Amino acid sequence: MSRTPVIQWPEFQHETLLLVEDNDDDVFIMRAAWRKSGISNRLETVRDGEEAVQYLSGSGAWGERAKFPLPTVILLDLNLPKKSGLEVLQWVREQKGLKHISVQILTASTRAEDVQRAFELGVNDYLVKPSKIESLVEMLKAWQAFAQFKAFPGAPGGKV
Repeated sequence: MSRTPVIQWPEFQHETLLLVEDNDDDVFIMRAAWRKSGISNRLETVRDGEEAVQYLSGSGAWGERAKFPLPTVILLDLNLPKKSGLEVLQWVREQKGLKHISVQILTASTRAEDVQRAFELGVNDYLVKPSKIESLVEMLKAWQAFAQFKAFPGAPGGKV
């Protein structure tokens, strides 16, 4: 299996992405799949909805923006402690300075109510976590190729 992403847009490769995931095993699997898929973006991780809000608002342990830059993309689980993924999504969309960030739900939930509510709140995409790491790697490769053009619309092949 190749470690090279399908498409690389250099500016996107330098962007930080934020994973909001409370399950340590899922974080470990995601980081392994991240490496195997060849995605070179920095992946910051927070463990619950309140930490996500703190990271995004630059408060608490994440107060130093040079060290913890705003992400271009948030990969957000729905089932989180303290604040749910939907609550975090709603909060992000209410913040004037964060509306440009692409929010991608990455969850095991296939409930129609969750999907509908996420889109009502302004999620960019809703991805269901595959059960096998190989499938996750393939999903991440495809997602990365697509996500960079959404983040940088002027990229070759992106929306102008």
